[in-house]
Parts: sequence; structure tokens; C-alpha cells
Amino acid sequence: MALGKLVHYGVDLVLVSAILAGVKRSTGLMFKTETIESTEFRSAVDKYLGVGEWVLDTSVAFMNTSPYFTRKR
Repeated sequence: MALGKLVHYGVDLVLVSAILAGVKRSTGLMFKTETIESTEFRSAVDKYLGVGEWVLDTSVAFMNTSPYFTRKR
């Protein structure tokens, strides 16, 4: 597999994780990872979802300091 394809799939996975983090923040809906029997797989899923949380937090912090974004309530 070409490196470019691997990077593309990795970025896609991070974006999906960030979308899931946004859904969690705005609706409260989230995966029930405690139902995953394998502790190794559950840990990997929790880490994957944590990446999305980090991306969302970092993006919001950047947008907060950027002159190109404004907050409307």
C-alpha cells in the first residue's frame, strides 16, 4: 500500500473520530465502549475516540483566537 493512501485513510479516521466527538458534545450520544469484551480492543477504541476529542478541542482553541471566526449565541 502506498504511503499516500495510508496517510489518506489515517486522516479520514481522525476526521470521523472528530465528528463523533462533536456529536457527543452537542447531543450527548456516544459509543458504549464498556460493552466491548476485549480489554485491548476497548482500550484501542477509547484511545481512538480520545484523538477526536483532542482534535476538536485543538480546533476550537485555534478558532477562538482566530480573527476569522466569531461566536454567535
